[in-house]
Amino acid sequence: VLGTAFDPFLGGRNFDGKLVDYFCAEIKSKYKLDPKAKVRALLRLYQECEKLKKLMSSNSTDIPLNIECFMNDTDVSGKMNRSQFEELCADLLQRIEVPLLSLMEQTQLKVEDVTAVEIVGGATRIPAVKERIAKFFGKDVSTTLNADEAIARGCALQCAILSPAFKVREFSVTDATPFPISLLWNTEAEDTEGVHEVFSRNHAAPFSKVLTFYRKGPFELEAFYSDPNGVPYPESKIGKYVIQNVAAQKDGEKSKVKVKVRVNTHGIFSVSTASMVEPVKSEESEDVGVETEVESQDQRPIENSSDKNIQQENSEAGTQSQVQTDGQQTSQSPPSSEPPSEENKTPDVKKTNEKKGDQPPEAKKPKIKVKNVELPIEANLVWQLGKDLLNMYIETEGKMIMQDKLEKERNDAKNAVEEYVYEFRDKLSGPYEKFVCETDLQGFSALLTETEGWLYEEGEDEAKQVYVDKLEDLKKLGTPIEMRYQEAEERPKLLEELGHRLQYYATIAGEFRNKDEKYIHIDEMEMMKVEKCVSEVVEWMNNAVSAQAKKSLDQDPAVHSSEIKAKLQELNNVCEPVVTQPKPKVDSPKEENPLNERGDYKTEDMGEDDKNSEMPQQNGECHPSDQNTISMDLD
Repeated sequence: VLGTAFDPFLGGRNFDGKLVDYFCAEIKSKYKLDPKAKVRALLRLYQECEKLKKLMSSNSTDIPLNIECFMNDTDVSGKMNRSQFEELCADLLQRIEVPLLSLMEQTQLKVEDVTAVEIVGGATRIPAVKERIAKFFGKDVSTTLNADEAIARGCALQCAILSPAFKVREFSVTDATPFPISLLWNTEAEDTEGVHEVFSRNHAAPFSKVLTFYRKGPFELEAFYSDPNGVPYPESKIGKYVIQNVAAQKDGEKSKVKVKVRVNTHGIFSVSTASMVEPVKSEESEDVGVETEVESQDQRPIENSSDKNIQQENSEAGTQSQVQTDGQQTSQSPPSSEPPSEENKTPDVKKTNEKKGDQPPEAKKPKIKVKNVELPIEANLVWQLGKDLLNMYIETEGKMIMQDKLEKERNDAKNAVEEYVYEFRDKLSGPYEKFVCETDLQGFSALLTETEGWLYEEGEDEAKQVYVDKLEDLKKLGTPIEMRYQEAEERPKLLEELGHRLQYYATIAGEFRNKDEKYIHIDEMEMMKVEKCVSEVVEWMNNAVSAQAKKSLDQDPAVHSSEIKAKLQELNNVCEPVVTQPKPKVDSPKEENPLNERGDYKTEDMGEDDKNSEMPQQNGECHPSDQNTISMDLD
């Protein structure tokens, strides 16, 4: 992103406002009505003007505007064409070129350097807007993207990237910081302040920088927008950040403090981390997990007039660029206590002694190893809205949400009354006609017509409870009619089912009396219960049918479907366990194993011929036709 420019107070809504103002004046002079006096009428006018604007984008002829029952049951009308519309919006069209000129000035580009111009947003469909942009760049604009959905799709893609539930192809987005951001701090000298612009206009984002300070105690950083006039916010200050727990070194010297500032992907500035570098004296052979810094007099950093050293780090696309400062390497990540691999290597003592065996041993030089101590940061952000005002807005939002909920419930109750009126009136002249007497039909029809008129007149904006009560009054008359219709539909089917079951159980009882083998195993007392239950239900059914036959369809039924269902369930509970009793299992006589007279004398090495000759004879019968005879010992 080379540059950004915009007019935050110019958009499609402004063009709608021009049309609304024009038609408000016309309606006031022509119909003596003031649309701005009634919010609902003004909202309807805004909707119609937006439709008119879209139609004029594709038609250059006169487009009519017609609104029925606009105010006080008055219909209003008007017309507008594209040329009139462009004359009304001439001042808005002139404002289009201002951000374009600012953009070219920022990027130091010429119009000829621009290869293509892509426009998005619904308002870019207005021909005059498209012409102004094309005229400025001297080339046709491109509309390959969906003007209405381009931004929404980009937002959806960013959400998918952040969400763990979606897998999106990785790609980096390098944005720009639209407003320059500076830091202000107090120096050691009295009445002097240090200022530095950490992020210039159109600086790449996301981005991180590390600032190095030398301090003996806690200090404060103040972040603010460098150009207050160019920021579309009432307050140019961002906030104050106090770096705490800073102390001087043991020898009284100033401590080295590294402060990391960052602008994230969303353009939000923050002081992310702060750490203090503490020196730790140790022998060379000791293995201490701290950073090593060899200090010499010429390497000792001197605090300059600005009282800082700035280290820049680019955090784009996850890369960590390193900048050499103060004799050590600093990466984008917060300063850690891990030693860089290059500085933590211990020389091989044996090899050194072999090479320098003829030289006298040198004294060990003490090295100063340092460690980074994380420091707490107290952030005091400047709110663009005061806390009281913000809380008031939050409270107002909650009230609006509750009001919307109540309004929805009220509309649902009103729609329920309206739906009941239309539905029941149609059924009274159809399937429900036979189930209401003439007197009740006339009275109920009159009540439905009266309710319909009330809904569109004095009952249009009543409270929810009024509609609930009105529906209850209608149901007091409508529910009995509906119930009689449902009973007439269900009762014959249930009586038919009950008759089939009675016939089924009576048939089984008859077969039992006839000594049928299928039911002869059932106990006679159990079967008597079945017969008694069947006779009782038959008697009840005959009485119910005869009582219902005396009733007309517009009268309440003598027997209800629920009673028939209960009787059917009672019949099944008594009879079904009896008639479905399984027959007792009878053990069939086992066949006696044939006596093998010579089985005790069989040997394992019996030959095949012997086996054939030892066929058992059943029941002691001799078969003279058999060739093999049985050898017997005779006394």
